[in-house]
Amino acid sequence: MYYFAYGSNMNWLQMQRRCPSSQFVCVGRLVDYQFGITRHSRLRDCGTANVFPAPGKEVWGVIYDVDEGDLVLLDCFEDGYRRETLLLQSDGGQPLPALVYVAEREHNVPLPNAEYKGLLIEGAKHWGVPELYLTTLEAIEVARDSAQQVDPSAPLATQAKLSTEPA
Repeated sequence: MYYFAYGSNMNWLQMQRRCPSSQFVCVGRLVDYQFGITRHSRLRDCGTANVFPAPGKEVWGVIYDVDEGDLVLLDCFEDGYRRETLLLQSDGGQPLPALVYVAEREHNVPLPNAEYKGLLIEGAKHWGVPELYLTTLEAIEVARDSAQQVDPSAPLATQAKLSTEPA
């Protein structure tokens, strides 16, 4: 089954550990959705990636082919997210249905930690997501301590809401 990774699972080493069956298919994008740090991961104890509907926006990530057995294991790491099958576009423009983990948007979410942001950046660079999108990922603010939270009135990049429009 195709799976769209837009957060830390873009990182190939992490993905191989979590889902040994995973095979890279292509870079892809989820159209009319927006990326945001809108989920508090209890496993990582920091803010983590999420996607939510937003007309005119898009989220870039990695499409993998993953066995169902490994997806069951991945469910354990994606605590608080639900599986949705959404239509993506491959980097070549072909439509591809894929599983996407989506969570309810939370308020007062802590900022991501540096380790989590590093996984996003390393994965995005490794697979070659568009430079503009990579630049916006690099602008994500990280917590200096565990008590720091995302300010809902903060600038776009601070909230880690991405689009392909220049900031």
